[in-house]
Amino acid sequence: MTAAFYVQSVLSFGLSLLAVGLGVAYLPLGPWERGFLALGVLFLVSSSFNLAKCVRDRQEMQEVTSRVDKARIDKLISEHDPFDAKNL
Repeated sequence: MTAAFYVQSVLSFGLSLLAVGLGVAYLPLGPWERGFLALGVLFLVSSSFNLAKCVRDRQEMQEVTSRVDKARIDKLISEHDPFDAKNL
């Protein structure tokens, strides 16, 4: 991930959150409806962060598991001698 991509992601997130916040603030609704929409946006944002973290953690776990499996296979292959009389 480049620094430019990171900055773009942060700016787009901030801009979209600001736009939704302004939209909720200027809707012709009462305070209860406006509060309900604001809480919905807050829950959506926190759920999005949580989902992104879970996806990242699962991907990292699979990557570590595949590296461990590959290391085990590499060790078995390096220790195997196809010309040994025991293997016939």
